[in-house]
Amino acid sequence: MWELRTSFYLLFGFFFGLVFFDGNAFAQRAFVISAIPDQNPEKLNRLYSLLADELSESLSIEVVYKPVINYQAAVSAFRTGDLDLVWFGGLTGVQARLQKPGSVVIAQRDIDAEFHSLFIASSKSQIQPISNINGLKVLKGKRFTFGSESSTSGRLMPQHFLAKAGVSISDFKGGRAGFSGSHDATIVLVQSGSYEVGAVNEEVWKANLSNGQIDLSKVSSIWKTPAYADYHWLAQPNLDEHFGVGFTEKLTNKFLSLNKRSPRQRRILKIFGANSFIRAYDYDYNDIEAIARKLKKIR
Repeated sequence: MWELRTSFYLLFGFFFGLVFFDGNAFAQRAFVISAIPDQNPEKLNRLYSLLADELSESLSIEVVYKPVINYQAAVSAFRTGDLDLVWFGGLTGVQARLQKPGSVVIAQRDIDAEFHSLFIASSKSQIQPISNINGLKVLKGKRFTFGSESSTSGRLMPQHFLAKAGVSISDFKGGRAGFSGSHDATIVLVQSGSYEVGAVNEEVWKANLSNGQIDLSKVSSIWKTPAYADYHWLAQPNLDEHFGVGFTEKLTNKFLSLNKRSPRQRRILKIFGANSFIRAYDYDYNDIEAIARKLKKIR
């Protein structure tokens, strides 16, 4: 009887070790993905649930999408290790990397290498299209809203170009700017006339336009910024320890291989507004970091 008990405990210990200590074991923990909440939650849930299914099937692991309440919550959860992979904007990605040394930029969309913001205006404002950056001076004294305070395309880069034109936040009506929280909300607020002008992500503007959410008799684009690098996937530095040697590279290659031949992958790319994902690196965001430090968004 003693020998049987001993054998049982040894066998139990062997399987316990497999389950909890082997990164390639069948009971490894779930792989958690998330994204900055730059659009309405319904669209984000649809997109990332679809992506989670695709990654789970192709990587043979459980993949879970975990939404966050705001941009900084995404940065904080990445820092603490609660999120394995996050779709960040340029600014939040830089912030997250600085707070989690060793984290890896793995991919961006084909459109992210040369991204743009748009300045949009309510028709009630009677602001005409602007031909060059100096024309932004006409926005002084107007009711202006950014998106999220930590948005690259909805705040950081628009503020950067405003500053180059000699326009500061204190120049807007009331000596301040609004913060809508998301690009979709900015469009709604400017279209309604609650704000005369706003700054939005060009791709979100295009998506809303194609979906019939924009009434061009009430709101229009008045200026497009020069190009800059923006969104990207940022991975934790220790994924290979948790999910097996070579996992980070396998994950990267999965994004790079997404294509429109597969119905589900085609849907994912369409919702992302991209034709493909391409390789991205930390240094692609050096300019974003420099601008963020200048505007005191990173210290």
